[in-house]
Amino acid sequence: MRGDNTSPRHKQCRSIVNSEDFNRFCASLPATTHVVQWGGSDVWKVGGRVFAIGGGTESAPSYTFKVSAIAFEVLKDQPGLRPAPYLASRGLLWIQHYADPGLPDDQLKEHLRLSHTLVARGLSKKKRAELGLDAR
Repeated sequence: MRGDNTSPRHKQCRSIVNSEDFNRFCASLPATTHVVQWGGSDVWKVGGRVFAIGGGTESAPSYTFKVSAIAFEVLKDQPGLRPAPYLASRGLLWIQHYADPGLPDDQLKEHLRLSHTLVARGLSKKKRAELGLDAR
């Protein structure tokens, strides 16, 4: 496969290759809910607030997630990543993983976990307690 554009690197970047995989992973995070909205996007929430959005097509999926200010600066110009359309243009710190090479699977999952944590931290103490989330 060396010298081929479908090298193992291409395949390793995207273990979460479809909405089923994305939804399964997001569902594994604590106290999440799922809705389909905004033109058929898979929208994942914690405490009623969005932490991840899956969209695009099966052949060209995209995953959008909240990040810290430092992560935004690091990720925004990497190939396959960009400031999330609409959200980032309004000053929000969201990244969209939209093309290869993007992030390797383990890093994408970690960013989805961190997005969940960032959003959960923004909930009231009462809401976090109701959902069984610690203050982290």
